[in-house]
Amino acid sequence: MPDLTATPEFSKTGEPLPEPTREELRLETVLAALSDPLRLSIVRAYYLESGGIPQPCGWFPIDRPKSTRTHHWRVLREAGLIRQWQHGLERRNVVRVADLDDRFPGLLNLVAKWEPPD
Repeated sequence: MPDLTATPEFSKTGEPLPEPTREELRLETVLAALSDPLRLSIVRAYYLESGGIPQPCGWFPIDRPKSTRTHHWRVLREAGLIRQWQHGLERRNVVRVADLDDRFPGLLNLVAKWEPPD
């Protein structure tokens, strides 16, 4: 999965919202965020299907109230799994592949192999 976060085109989306640095990523926090099947599905979809291109929150369809959707993306960002930018009226998201691979090698491979329940 390419890491496009350093490309000039990517940086035009503005400053990322607050997130932990690579060194601040904690395994227990990341695993706690991934313990919810919906959040695990979100990370898996962004990792496997977005092509590393920042996608808005609405790209991943969730039939939940907006406050619930906002909560899930905030948990993922604060755990360090995704990077979020405010882009106009929407927030764009991308999985922090390089940071996660550096801190927790193999974690994203496990996420990719996970099968959502029917």
